[in-house]
Amino acid sequence: MKRTFLLAAVMLFALISTQAQSLDKVLDSYYKANGLDKMADVKTFNVKAKLSMMGMEIPMEIKVKKPNKFRVDVEMMGQKTTSAFNGENGWMINPMMGAGVQELEGDQLKQAMSQADMEGALYNYKEKGSNIELLGKVDVDGTEAYKLKLTDKDGAVQTYYINADDYMVSKVETTAEAMGQSIDIVTKMVEYKDVQGIKMAHKIEIEMPMGKQSMVMDEIKIDEPLDDALFEKPAN
Repeated sequence: MKRTFLLAAVMLFALISTQAQSLDKVLDSYYKANGLDKMADVKTFNVKAKLSMMGMEIPMEIKVKKPNKFRVDVEMMGQKTTSAFNGENGWMINPMMGAGVQELEGDQLKQAMSQADMEGALYNYKEKGSNIELLGKVDVDGTEAYKLKLTDKDGAVQTYYINADDYMVSKVETTAEAMGQSIDIVTKMVEYKDVQGIKMAHKIEIEMPMGKQSMVMDEIKIDEPLDDALFEKPAN
C-alpha cells in the first residue's frame, strides 16, 4: 500500500512538473511572438479607433501611459464621454448618466485599471498575484489553440486561447457584472499587424448577450508624449 501511494505521489509530481514546463513554454513563446520584450520598454500608447455597435460607428481615442494610467474618450450621438484612471483613482464624465465628474467604482474601476496594464494580464502574471493553468489544446474556429485559465488576485477568471501556430491570442472569455447580473463576454482578436516590432490586433470583436460590437484600430502611436494632466480628475 505504501509503495502504491509513493508511486502515485511521484507520478502526480511528475505530471504537475510537466504541466508547469509546458505552461512556461507556451507563455515564453507567446511573449516572444508578440514582442512583449519590446513592449516592456514602451512608455505610452495613443490609439484612434472606431467602435461599431447598434448600427452606429463611434469614434474613440485611447491613451495609456506607464505606470498604470489610462484614458478613453468616446463621441456618441453628439455627446462626448471620458473615462480615466490616474494610477490610484478612476473618474468618468458621461452627460447621459448625470452632470459633472463621477467616481469610477466596482467593475468600472477594475476595467479601467486592467486597461492601464499595457502588456496585458498574461505578462508577469505571478508578480500581479495571478495564477494560470494550462488546460490543454482545443479547436477554435478551425485552428488549434492552447487554452489557459487565468485567476487574478481578486478571484476573477479569464480564459485565454493562444493559437498553437503563431502564438497570438485569438479569443478571451470572461464574466462581468452589468445591470445587476453576470454576463458572459467573448472577445476575439483578429488582423494582427506589426507596430514597431510589437504584434497588435487591429480589429477586436466582442460578443455579449445584448449584441455584438467590433472595434477597428485606425492609428496606433507609440511613445508619443502624454501629459499626466490628461489622466487627472478635472474639477466639477
